[in-house]
Amino acid sequence: MLSDDHKTRRMASATSFLKRYEADGDDYFLNKIVTGDETWVLYDTPETKQQSQQWMHSNSPNKPKKFRKTFNDRKIMATIFWDQKGVLLVEILEPGTTINAEGYCGTLQRLRRAIQNKRRGMLISGVVLIHDNARPHSAAVTKRLLDGFKCNVFDHPAYSPDLAPSDYNLFPELKKMLGGQSFRTDDSPQDAVKNHPKSLAANFYEQGIK
Repeated sequence: MLSDDHKTRRMASATSFLKRYEADGDDYFLNKIVTGDETWVLYDTPETKQQSQQWMHSNSPNKPKKFRKTFNDRKIMATIFWDQKGVLLVEILEPGTTINAEGYCGTLQRLRRAIQNKRRGMLISGVVLIHDNARPHSAAVTKRLLDGFKCNVFDHPAYSPDLAPSDYNLFPELKKMLGGQSFRTDDSPQDAVKNHPKSLAANFYEQGIK
């Protein structure tokens, strides 16, 4: 249940975004957007509902029963940053660890170097960063670092997952790929997360930003 304050902030953020797009358009706004987020990757990922669906005829016998599986609860956290041209940075935390403000600042510094190497001139023309308001993202030390980068950070209102492009574009594709897979070594899920973004269509990221 969103409060009036939540709704007001969400409308203000969306209005600011639309005004910026109206003024600058694709070339001077969408081309500058860099977005990223964290997601958990399980060693045993159950199939999605879509993957487990079966076509049945009206006269078909009852659908076969599915055995309940016992899944490994091990998981790792992946951080992925991307723009409309593709992935800029993929980082995997050690199993059993989570992101904090200090670690996120280190990731942002490596992201800056990745942008410098992969997107020549982007840092000079200006980067528009879109990330959610998780605590490591909104911590004071993180804000000071981004101020030093002279990075334009767009506001992300609370309880607005649809304004974070990774949640509705990249991560669903990643989860679909992982569905039904089981990993037995630490390297296997890491390799899967790093290699999957390369397999997506060339226009996948451009469509995600647009």
